[in-house]
Amino acid sequence: MYAESSLLLDQDFADFHIALEAPAGIRHWVRPQVNFSFDGYVPFKPLPFDQAYPLFEWGMNWCVGNYAHQYLLVHAAVVEKGGEAAILPAPPGSGKSTLCAALINRGWRLLSDELALISPKTLELTPIPRPVSLKNESIDIIRDYVADACFGPIVRDTSKGTVSHLRAPTESVRDWKVLTRPAWIIFPRYVASAPAVLAPRPKGRSLMEIADQSFNYNVLGEEGFDILRRLVDSCDCYDFSYSSLDEAIEIFDALKVPEARAVGA
Repeated sequence: MYAESSLLLDQDFADFHIALEAPAGIRHWVRPQVNFSFDGYVPFKPLPFDQAYPLFEWGMNWCVGNYAHQYLLVHAAVVEKGGEAAILPAPPGSGKSTLCAALINRGWRLLSDELALISPKTLELTPIPRPVSLKNESIDIIRDYVADACFGPIVRDTSKGTVSHLRAPTESVRDWKVLTRPAWIIFPRYVASAPAVLAPRPKGRSLMEIADQSFNYNVLGEEGFDILRRLVDSCDCYDFSYSSLDEAIEIFDALKVPEARAVGA
């Protein structure tokens, strides 16, 4: 799943040192389990051994969400095209990851499926192009939609149901150092059998919703509010409901750069 990623040398700096290990004792042999540790600290209860890979991904999200306070962190997918990025904040079950997986296989660059890392000074977005987490029906939807999709193992009976991860596109991993600026904040929601609808959303309500989806808004305090204020001011905000991925991609491809950006403000 990380075949395109670079390996660090022993002397290189790493943000987090993590390990996945089987507990000692009888659990090593009877109903085997796995622990996730971060610098020797075990933040979660052990999971069944066959859930090791999802635990690896969830654990890395936990590390970033709890410790990368040099950024404002928002639970959101982030995709980019033509140098302009769309932030897609959404709670679980909204269809965010399914939409993200479709977009990055139709010409959009993946910055993240789970975490928007927003610079407090410039508002630029730092990419972390890792595999996209898909659950339940979304796995087959994307498998049918993306002919050459590369999936990790399908793991059943997790706390999130059946999960599998879609490998990040090679081009997105290659451009992991390329920062980009946000142009749109779009709140997606899957609505079965409904036409795709993109509707302007009030900026005040958008700010409050993003604050609610932030991992560290309360940690940053007044600075966090100022970052969100500037972010929302610089972006066009929308509600987006969809059922057809083709319709969704057509609407995303037709997005216009915010007026202030277009005139060079």
